[in-house]
Amino acid sequence: MDKVIIFDTTLRDGEQAPGASLNKEEKIQIAGALSELGVDVIEAGFPVSSKGDFQSVKSVAAAVKKSSICGLARALKKDIDAAYEALKKAHRPRIHVFLATSKIHMKYKLKKAKDEIVRLSCDSVKYASKLVGDVEFSPEDASRTDPEFLFRVVETVIKAGAKTVNIPDTVGYSEPQEYGSLIAAIKNNVPNINKAVISVHCHDDLGLAVANSLSAVKNGARQIECTINGIGERAGNASLEEIVMALKTRPDLFGGLSTAIKSARIYKTSRLVSKLTGFTVAPNKAIVGANAFRHESGIHQDGVLKKRSTYEIISPQDVGFYETGLVLGKHSGRHALKERLKAIGIKLSEVQLARAFELFKSLADKKKQIFDEDLIAIVEDEIRVSSPIWQLDDFRINSGFRAVPEAWVRLKRKGKNFQAESSGDGPVDACYKAIDKITGLKGRLVDYSIHSVTAGKDAQGEVAIKIRIKNDIISARAASTDIIEASAKAYINAINKFSSKEFRNEPRPS
Repeated sequence: MDKVIIFDTTLRDGEQAPGASLNKEEKIQIAGALSELGVDVIEAGFPVSSKGDFQSVKSVAAAVKKSSICGLARALKKDIDAAYEALKKAHRPRIHVFLATSKIHMKYKLKKAKDEIVRLSCDSVKYASKLVGDVEFSPEDASRTDPEFLFRVVETVIKAGAKTVNIPDTVGYSEPQEYGSLIAAIKNNVPNINKAVISVHCHDDLGLAVANSLSAVKNGARQIECTINGIGERAGNASLEEIVMALKTRPDLFGGLSTAIKSARIYKTSRLVSKLTGFTVAPNKAIVGANAFRHESGIHQDGVLKKRSTYEIISPQDVGFYETGLVLGKHSGRHALKERLKAIGIKLSEVQLARAFELFKSLADKKKQIFDEDLIAIVEDEIRVSSPIWQLDDFRINSGFRAVPEAWVRLKRKGKNFQAESSGDGPVDACYKAIDKITGLKGRLVDYSIHSVTAGKDAQGEVAIKIRIKNDIISARAASTDIIEASAKAYINAINKFSSKEFRNEPRPS
């Protein structure tokens, strides 16, 4: 096989990162973007875990036709049944069954002996294979499993009908040479391994998820499980964009192996996932970070000007970065806006375009120069969001060097206005306390960051926050030329996420 299958688990493992919960509409939006990106398999969720997750997987299965849609299941009949029901409308359904095989998991979590693990693995795969033609099996914590026992389990599930066997480094314990050797050992010691695709699923606890995945490919793995921006439990998963571009940039090391990923869509997909999860991409993040193609050193700048390849091994355009430039102003018309949005890869319905144009005109009254990043922020913040429960209608701030900051806020819900006043340690704190009075929810700020969308004194500021409400951590973002407005909108976005029916039905990360 000269292709590496890309299995994206952003909607399942990626969403398990604390604060990253997505509602059904957001999952459908990301799934659509992943399909357009060229992802082969989209793991849409864990259907049995909650009604919300079941409905999300069901909706993604019905909406996306280009990619295989996968549902996760424990080695239990009820889990497999739930996955099957959720995937009924999928064009190409896959059920992904898992069961732990390491000594520590068998002893302390499952309290089961080896023979029982083998039997359960076999029975669950046989059962799933009667429902769908594509079954994947994962021996959880495979990297800490006794190799001989792992070979036995893998051989058994392939006999039972598994088309893909995934070898997870569940806790990010392995290092590249060790993990690559494990994949090679499976190829050499499992007699029927040629009847299944070897997959890998690596976590980044030691910062080695991508390196381990690539080492596995060198040793025979032909499916990589990964997430956009590397999000996921604890330190995250292997990063899709890094894996894809490593294979594309170094064909000499990977025997010319390719993927179906349209790399020019990587940056756009990265931004979408970042926006909807509320997780900001670090500036120095490989491939998609803001500084990935910026050069500060004079020596580097000189080299790039003479020949880009002196200091750039990847062209920015290859992953979808575009040159920042002045594109529109307050006198620009609707047609010009539509054409510019089209040029940067954004397609809107006529209704969405009308709303975008209205927001563009409002922003143009505040800013003399409108950049591509401003347009993206408008679309991501205001257009492609679910119907909000609360909306910011107006606010006023009274603050000064020696004055106690005070805020008056008016929110709108179902056409009715609600207002409140409060003081605080600063204008943002006062604003948040006033919002709490209106909504009846008390959020505790866990993290707050702000960065400029573009350059200039009139640039929009994008605020990213994490708040804790009761036992949940919710992430959200918003942008505006007014930092207090952006802060208030981000906070309201987080409250809307928490209050949504979909969020209440979502499983909480354990």
